[in-house]
Amino acid sequence: MGKEIVAMLLAGGQGSRLYALTQKLAKPAVPFGGKYRIIDFPLSNCVNSGIDTVGVLTQYQPFVLNEYIGNGQPWDLDRLYGGVHVLPPYQRASGSDWYKGTANAIYQNISFIERYDPEYVIILSGDQICKQDYSEFLEFHKQKNAEFSVAVMEVPWEEASRFGLMVTDETDRITEFQEKPKEPKSNLASMGIYIFNWDILKKYLEEDEADPNSENDFGNNIIPNLLRDHRKMYAFRFEGYWKDVGTIPSLWEANMEVLDPEHSGINLFDENWKIYSRNSGMTGHHVAGNAVIQNSMITDGCRIKGTVKHSILFAGVEVEEGALVEDAVIMGGTVIKRGAQVKHCIIAEDVTIGENAIVGEGTEDNSVGDVATIASYVTIGDGAKIGPKAMVYEDVKEGGEQW
Repeated sequence: MGKEIVAMLLAGGQGSRLYALTQKLAKPAVPFGGKYRIIDFPLSNCVNSGIDTVGVLTQYQPFVLNEYIGNGQPWDLDRLYGGVHVLPPYQRASGSDWYKGTANAIYQNISFIERYDPEYVIILSGDQICKQDYSEFLEFHKQKNAEFSVAVMEVPWEEASRFGLMVTDETDRITEFQEKPKEPKSNLASMGIYIFNWDILKKYLEEDEADPNSENDFGNNIIPNLLRDHRKMYAFRFEGYWKDVGTIPSLWEANMEVLDPEHSGINLFDENWKIYSRNSGMTGHHVAGNAVIQNSMITDGCRIKGTVKHSILFAGVEVEEGALVEDAVIMGGTVIKRGAQVKHCIIAEDVTIGENAIVGEGTEDNSVGDVATIASYVTIGDGAKIGPKAMVYEDVKEGGEQW
């Protein structure tokens, strides 16, 4: 029995603009919002939208991501028929190759999709923070009798040139596609989320693979080819929260927005649209009597004796007495020792900040500004000073670095 729709989740991105945070980690596996990883959002959207068959295409630094997804049980995707499947590049009779582009990645997994004989395929990105009901998107696609639909968001005109843009008529039918144009004709930015009729997608993937001059990319090749052939293409206007967290400032800002759900539009406390994640297995957190916590998210296993203001602390973080954490994202297992000051920064997993050390620098208006970043497993020595623009990497050869 075939599935109505299968999701293909592109999760192989290197996330090079996240620098130290993706030194040993694929971008979709980067922690977010206290208890999640970025990939939790598209996976949760799928199960909340009634999509129970998901292929996750991995490539760069896949180990943590593969281990985290496991059998899909946290997202109710451990199914006998369907469920979640991790799909790395693999060796075939004709040889093996890395995924050369987004379209080629789907092409290499045609046999996986055909196993479920779907009518539709939805292509998702594994590196965005977005809460979206894909069933509404699919209903739009059906009502328009479309062959291809893309989710779009209106962006400010002054920022439009940064995006791939869909130019549409009064019925939302796509008439032109502009890739980061100097002179935008539209402010409808592609979210990189597509729905195809499977027979159409397969046809264009095979034609694209046969073209030796193709970049094997949806934006640069597949979508222009669909337009060339006057296919029925429509833009679905999405009005919820969506953020590409591809840079350090945008990742920091999105985490800070979690602390203000009424104004930011991202509500992780919504019982009607839960974001699911793998349980840390840690005990509850503990806040000492002399500790101070203001407008912060404190998750499992944290031990707080110091001061935490407007920050997100992931599982197992310790803040010792006299330490200050402010406007910061502190990932799991990190220790902030006595007297240290950590402000306006992102600290990765299993970092130690020494006594009386200073990391980052606060801002008067809590703006994005310059965000200091410390990679996993780094030790910042007692009394050290790490400036607001600093990017501290792990010493890969030694497995940790003393600063």
